[in-house]
Amino acid sequence: MAQTNTIGRRKTSTARVYLEKGSGNITINNKPLDNYFPLLDTQNLVTAPLKVAEWENDYDVKVTVRGGGMTGQSVAAQHGIARAIVEIDPEKRAVLKPHGFLTRDDRMVERKKYGQPKARKRFQFSKR
Repeated sequence: MAQTNTIGRRKTSTARVYLEKGSGNITINNKPLDNYFPLLDTQNLVTAPLKVAEWENDYDVKVTVRGGGMTGQSVAAQHGIARAIVEIDPEKRAVLKPHGFLTRDDRMVERKKYGQPKARKRFQFSKR
């Protein structure tokens, strides 16, 4: 199999993941992983499925991510990488599923309602 491409999502972020045999290089929006995500926590989120599947140095990962913030983008990339691993090797599903990498986190920001300052906050009530 030459290349596998999948999509991962979180909040308003969408990540297109391309996985192919290689030496373990990870590029996100044509930048190295440590340049695009300078925080170690977000780097670990992206590489977690590869570590669990024990494919850290076996596959090159290219990710194109749009929308959202740093955490949303990193979890979207994580979701896409996990889906790509399962597409290549369906037996890895049993390893990735308990860690929650294959579950799409569908929590979104609640919209602001009219007549209110925020989604649920109300203006202060004045009796007199």
